[in-house]
Amino acid sequence: MASIDIDSAVSAAPRSRAPSKSAQIENTQANSVAQRYLDVRNYSEEICAPLAIEDYGLQAMASTSPAKWHLAHTSWFFETFLLKPYAQDYCEYHPGFEYLFNSYYNGVGGQYPRHQRSLLSRPTVEEVYAYRRHVNQAMLSLLESKAAGESTDILTRTELGCHHEQQHQELFFTDLKYCLFQNPLYTAYDTNPLPPAHKPDALQWRAYGGQLLEIGHRGDGFCFDNELPRHKQYVANFELADRLVTNSEFMAFMADGGYERPELWLADGWAVLQASPHSPAPLYWVQREGEWWEYTLHGLVRLDPHRPASHLSAYEADAFARWMGCRLPTEFEWEMAATISPAAELHETSSARPAVHPESANPVGSLWQWTSSAYTPYPGFKTAAGAIGEYNGKFMANQLVLRGGSVATSPGHYRHSYRNFFYPPDQWQFTGVRLARES
Repeated sequence: MASIDIDSAVSAAPRSRAPSKSAQIENTQANSVAQRYLDVRNYSEEICAPLAIEDYGLQAMASTSPAKWHLAHTSWFFETFLLKPYAQDYCEYHPGFEYLFNSYYNGVGGQYPRHQRSLLSRPTVEEVYAYRRHVNQAMLSLLESKAAGESTDILTRTELGCHHEQQHQELFFTDLKYCLFQNPLYTAYDTNPLPPAHKPDALQWRAYGGQLLEIGHRGDGFCFDNELPRHKQYVANFELADRLVTNSEFMAFMADGGYERPELWLADGWAVLQASPHSPAPLYWVQREGEWWEYTLHGLVRLDPHRPASHLSAYEADAFARWMGCRLPTEFEWEMAATISPAAELHETSSARPAVHPESANPVGSLWQWTSSAYTPYPGFKTAAGAIGEYNGKFMANQLVLRGGSVATSPGHYRHSYRNFFYPPDQWQFTGVRLARES
């Protein structure tokens, strides 16, 4: 789908007299948000370009969603939380889409069963793209309207919608990879060869002195509600590894019986391991004639010993840390270190990778990093009123926080205070291990 030209799509209405300074500021803000909106929306379609039409409907487990559903749901978000409440005379594209593409917002209404999204052969992919064009046109009209200049809610909700869509861009890669992996042909999303990783230096430790520090978003720019309020947290002395655990290091854990030693595992993790029908190994590792291979978005490749060990569950990460005589960091230790250390050492630098080839780069912090911190609200946390308040708060139970971003995180989406969260058994995300220990 062709990109929309911002100059023609978002134009200021003719005026009979020069606008006031405040009006000029409002118009500039609306145009800036409109440009960001278009950039984000176009990127979602750019990353879908390599797909065959049959790929759009894949859903290999309930936790994943088809690419077509991601494209439609992100449009539903703008339609539901911006166009319907704020756009005058807005005509929804299809009355049934409110039900089909609602993810979990009970305040909006019912939802089509999540595990059956792959059964939605209709609307077609072509119609989903038409739905996106319909929403885009209405959103651009809203953003150039007088209402957008007078309502901070419109601009802030649009920014939230953009970051919401960027979350789904990352989910597009994680979900698609898991779905393609089910095919014994090990189909590649990107047919270009995966570059080999550079051999990392020996793992080093960085010491951090204990202190009372402020944790959470600083207040400059966008953040999700779960990053607030900024508050004081005491962190004791600790040390943090200067890079992620590699495939070769994880292979040593396996060779030492890491998956057979219950003393290394949390009780829940051991129960999950014993109940699994699969051979114990990281999710995308495949053994052929005694040799390990790894499925990537570039297809099946020989396991590169120097690449960070990826797609590990929190249980695997914790067991490996115990085997090393270490532990996982808390999210507060991680944020403290990220604030002090050079950025590239703790999180992925998005500009270092091609836009639609997420596994081509190999920065040292290329994976979301499990922490030992439960995903709970910060002191004083409050959810927003209405259905939009269901975004993060209602999931604050039984999950762990991850920090750092990944090679699949969209450009401009990451920040040090970002709190990602998943259940401990989850493996299909781009997750890895950074070790911590007492100082």
